[in-house]
Amino acid sequence: MDGQVSLVPLERIERAIIVVRGEKVILDSDLAKLYEVETGALNRAVKRNASRFPVDFMFQLTPEEAEILKCQIGISSSDHGGRRRSLPHAFTEQGVAMLSSVLNSDRAVAVNIGIMRAFVKLRQMLASNAELARKLEAMEKKYDAQFKVVFDAIRQLMSPPVKPKREIGFHVKSDDDKPRAKRR
Repeated sequence: MDGQVSLVPLERIERAIIVVRGEKVILDSDLAKLYEVETGALNRAVKRNASRFPVDFMFQLTPEEAEILKCQIGISSSDHGGRRRSLPHAFTEQGVAMLSSVLNSDRAVAVNIGIMRAFVKLRQMLASNAELARKLEAMEKKYDAQFKVVFDAIRQLMSPPVKPKREIGFHVKSDDDKPRAKRR
């Protein structure tokens, strides 16, 4: 399986990783899609093996957390197009690793390898950014204020861009905004 191309693109896995309670997690519904099983089947397998999933491996979202995520990424519908009967479960990196032993299939093992690689890549990116910030701060202390503008510009480039919020509602163009017909 080492030489095999990943069953799931790394980008798809990376998009499934979200932060809840300060932890990088993947929701049960996203994992079920990756493993090509129903969310209910995944949760039943986890429930049968509950001792393998302590709270630092997996936790259930609170109603407030679920509502926030529902508004942000739309988690309300189940695999069958209806409403979920229970709150979503969030799996940490360790919980995802444990899933491969619970979901005993070749696909589960292959998908888990891809997920572990995505978590490692994310961790490396975060560590790299932190190291860069540390080096920048050291350089700033070493050099005088004449480079402050340069350091501020680099910091601005390192921070993620802030997307402008779109206005909600219907907007009518005024007569001033409309192109006028030419008169002869």
